[in-house]
Amino acid sequence: MRFGKVFTVVGCHAEGEVGNVIVGGVGDVPGRTMFDKMRYLATERDDIRRLLLREPRGAVTRSVNIVLPATDPEAQMGYVIMESTEYPVMSGSNTICVATVLLETGMLPMAEPATDLVLESPAGLIRLHCECRDGKVTSVRFVNQPAFAYHLDATIEVPGLGPLTVDVAWGGMAYVLVDAASAGFRLTPDEGRDLCLAGQRIKQAAAAQLPSVHPENPDFAGITMTEFTLPPYRPDGVLTARNAVIVSPGRIDRSPCGTGTSARLAVMRAKGEIGLGERFVHESIIGTRFDSRIDAMTEVGGVPAVVPSIAGQAFITDMSQVGLDPADPFPEGYTLSDTWLNAGA
Repeated sequence: MRFGKVFTVVGCHAEGEVGNVIVGGVGDVPGRTMFDKMRYLATERDDIRRLLLREPRGAVTRSVNIVLPATDPEAQMGYVIMESTEYPVMSGSNTICVATVLLETGMLPMAEPATDLVLESPAGLIRLHCECRDGKVTSVRFVNQPAFAYHLDATIEVPGLGPLTVDVAWGGMAYVLVDAASAGFRLTPDEGRDLCLAGQRIKQAAAAQLPSVHPENPDFAGITMTEFTLPPYRPDGVLTARNAVIVSPGRIDRSPCGTGTSARLAVMRAKGEIGLGERFVHESIIGTRFDSRIDAMTEVGGVPAVVPSIAGQAFITDMSQVGLDPADPFPEGYTLSDTWLNAGA
């Protein structure tokens, strides 16, 4: 074996969404904050993302997280999230994967029946309550950074779909939320590819027509996600709803999506559809669930916001070392439009 670089990767998924974790091969990167470290990786070391997420080593359905030393003394560890085409400042499913890997591999000590952690994401500190039994993390509840609405009941023109009424909200990423039925969808697995095609058009139209600048950090990305929603209902009195989030370059989040759930909670609260502390179960297109609630109200740059907390479970699937042979003709991978919807993503 003559690898020029080697990364130790723990495979993991949270409620079906793959969020692998790099635990060796990077060490640390420059940056005063985790956000600075994220930007350094994006501008100076994007070869890591391309190597691990593009084919032939990766796939469009994966994300990968780099575990790094925290810059904030309150945090035990930091992490940077890398997705197919971007570096989001926060991701719920990836956060659950990172916490699970850190505890189940012994990188951080596990205490039973529960372990409390503080992790540093590029969005800020994330506090987690991890329920543990027999060496297994059975649930991770994280308190997200505040979520808020940018636009409510706005109208956009979408090529091929016409006018749509949408909401736009921040939940750690910026989402355009659209009622699935209004776009002709039921959110069933057989609609997957059509949802992706429509979702890409909707997010591009929303990003062009609805300015969405974070009130405290204008360097955070604008609209990059579409969230199709179905109306809430109350089985056994518990507020419950299904959603499907479209991740660029055009694929469906397999989990109920943590930042998407946060964005939806912000919109529901702004419209008076959910009470403070009320339980909200969010379901993915494959039927997996996150258990969420609004823990508190706050403001972000003078904008009313909610403090969401979300719980789910992750499972380690494998451990591997991924490397690059210096003679490999695809040192940074490739993409094809049959699965990535476009080439060169």
